[in-house]
Amino acid sequence: MKPLGIQLYTLRDAMQNGNHIAILQKLADIGYKGVEGHGFGMTHREFRKVVEDMGMQPTSYFGPNQTPATVNQFIDEAHELGVVDTVNGYGTKEFATVDAIKQTAELINSVAPTIRAAGLSYSMHNHFWEFEMVDGRLAMEWLIDECPDLTLELDLYWCTNFGAQTATAMATKFKDRIKLMHVKDGPMVRDEPMTAAGAGKVDLADAMPVADPNWMILELDFCATDMMEAVEESYYYLVGNELAAGNK
Repeated sequence: MKPLGIQLYTLRDAMQNGNHIAILQKLADIGYKGVEGHGFGMTHREFRKVVEDMGMQPTSYFGPNQTPATVNQFIDEAHELGVVDTVNGYGTKEFATVDAIKQTAELINSVAPTIRAAGLSYSMHNHFWEFEMVDGRLAMEWLIDECPDLTLELDLYWCTNFGAQTATAMATKFKDRIKLMHVKDGPMVRDEPMTAAGAGKVDLADAMPVADPNWMILELDFCATDMMEAVEESYYYLVGNELAAGNK
């Protein structure tokens, strides 16, 4: 089983107003092994120490999109955070047409080899638009063909594109590129709230074992229920069903 982390964006509202230390401790108490995030007025080294002192570790560096002018700083920050995987993401316009996708690929290819040479992976976190059809193929297929050094943080909810395909099929198709998985569940209806893992329509039990990522990372963008309750319920479902490993 792969270790279970959580993307701190999930708890962004609860972590406002200086409440981040208490929330991080709550996540450690639940049993999460890692967190994807950084900041809160701390340097990357300081954040890493706080998390490690709680018995967790940073899963990855989810940072800004890179250019040749900024990539060396990005690499240094990832090393300070103590991770081997880095992540970014793009918007809808970067995947609107084949030409747009090729331009996006050029941006990625201008930095990905440098990041890889530094001992890090460079993964893209997807939303639903990378899994829409563009000129007869998935937008993601066009991108992967152009980017030999790009790996994926596959989001198991968004990659279904609200039921247009299954999470298992997409994890299978791209499994050789998957370094991280975002575990997410919900009704697979656009703009409707997500649910705790195991309470929605994504077949997580089928999709999660397909690939061999370094981390399974829970992320819920918004829920109709209390978010911390959803975070706890997700942990118990994923660990209890041996889909990921926790500290408890």
